Amino acid sequence: MGWNILIDEIILDVKTAKKMDPAAKSYAEILFLYQGGHALITYRIAHWLYIRKHFFLARWISQHSRKRTLIEIHSGAILGHGIFIDHGAGVVIGETAEVGDNCLIYQCVTLGGTGKDIGKRHPTLGKNVMVGASAQVLGPIYIGDNCKVASNAVVLILYLLVLQKRECLLNQW
Repeated sequence: MGWNILIDEIILDVKTAKKMDPAAKSYAEILFLYQGGHALITYRIAHWLYIRKHFFLARWISQHSRKRTLIEIHSGAILGHGIFIDHGAGVVIGETAEVGDNCLIYQCVTLGGTGKDIGKRHPTLGKNVMVGASAQVLGPIYIGDNCKVASNAVVLILYLLVLQKRECLLNQW
């Protein structure tokens, strides 16, 4: 990932925030005033360093961002394109977490470990996932594409719930 790709990722994050937040008045407002935007920008830079094995500098940038934004994104986490962290304070994203494209994460969300796993310790979110305020998604589990995790939910294991879509033909099911 070169500098051009890094800049493109940041631009896409800012555009996503503008699209997802009806209160956002301008790109400049998001870039300079949104703590989620600041956290994502510093994450992108720290991750760029992390994948080049500059672990100390990457961690230093992450910790500095955490103090400034109250959002902790480990530089080893893998975040997709177009992520939006709304109201951000208290968000924690662990080292082995993966977040798919176009995900929306609200305040006080934890994508963390349980302390029982080795290797992959944190969750993976698919594309277009929304994680509500104060939700805790813990352990090496997978939340599929287009899912929503309710506010204040604690997700430790996955329950498979399959809903079959029915079509209405002439008002008959």
